[in-house]
Amino acid sequence: MFSATLLVALIIDAVIGWPAQLFRAIGHPAVWLGKLVAILDHRLNNQAASPRWRRACGIVTLILVVIVATIPFLLLQTALAIYAPPIISVVVLAIFAWPLIAARSLYDHVAAVLAPLRQGDLDGARAAVAMIVGRDVTQLDEAGVARAAIESLAENSSDGVIAPLFWGALLGLPGIAAYKAINTLDSMIGHRTKRHADFGWASARLDDLVNLIPARLTGLLIALASGHPKLALEVMVRDARKHRSPNAGFPEAAMAGALGVRLSGPRSYAGGTSNEPWLNSGAPDPTAEGLAQALRIYGRTVAIKAALLLAITVLIMLSGHMA
Repeated sequence: MFSATLLVALIIDAVIGWPAQLFRAIGHPAVWLGKLVAILDHRLNNQAASPRWRRACGIVTLILVVIVATIPFLLLQTALAIYAPPIISVVVLAIFAWPLIAARSLYDHVAAVLAPLRQGDLDGARAAVAMIVGRDVTQLDEAGVARAAIESLAENSSDGVIAPLFWGALLGLPGIAAYKAINTLDSMIGHRTKRHADFGWASARLDDLVNLIPARLTGLLIALASGHPKLALEVMVRDARKHRSPNAGFPEAAMAGALGVRLSGPRSYAGGTSNEPWLNSGAPDPTAEGLAQALRIYGRTVAIKAALLLAITVLIMLSGHMA
């Protein structure tokens, strides 16, 4: 009955997030995985080696990180299933799943952009949005800051919340751990840079695969939560595949349709300008109020997912009593 575990973990995260005191004391699982990826990148990613060899080393890195992330949770889940009462198992597994679901953290980081943006503090808003996006924020105006924050919110609704819950529902705690490992690998070595084009190839492709269903599910949930499901779905179906990512375009396009704004488009990075196509082209640029509305839609999206987990849990309990 892992749906109950996920529901409890989601409630814990929504109430307290991952407190700063706890982060200072022990860090965070994503940070631990990041350190392992960095070590393997340094040791195995030999730039003098052939592209084929670097791809092979990248595959080895992927396998090692996923194994390290997954095996302890597989052993824990198995031991609890054998030796612990169901209620104890649910609570213990929920505590371990809690830091792997980033619902509260995502909300807090985006809300930190909204506060200065509403007050007209553009420099403060730029500094806050720089914490959650990789683009050059120094020249962003109000619309650019709002757009960057909304895009990050929509994309990470899938990567940080819906996808972990999806894989947890299918494969339990090991499924969440494996997903987070793959997602961390992609964020660190999955870029098409000279250093990582070959070494990170396998991680990037696997990340695309494991996000295939969750990204589309997130887009659907955003549409349902928006109050304008028909328009959100129309924009998602029409524009999602315009995005450079095979998956991120679905929640972003759904959010663009839900808000009635345009997202994506050209943006600047340290390496130059990326001329991305617009999602919901022709709509106006977002404002601070659009960002506030996006946060409300996000909150309802997570609530719908929680309601689904509760419904699944109740159905499983009822079927058990009927049997």
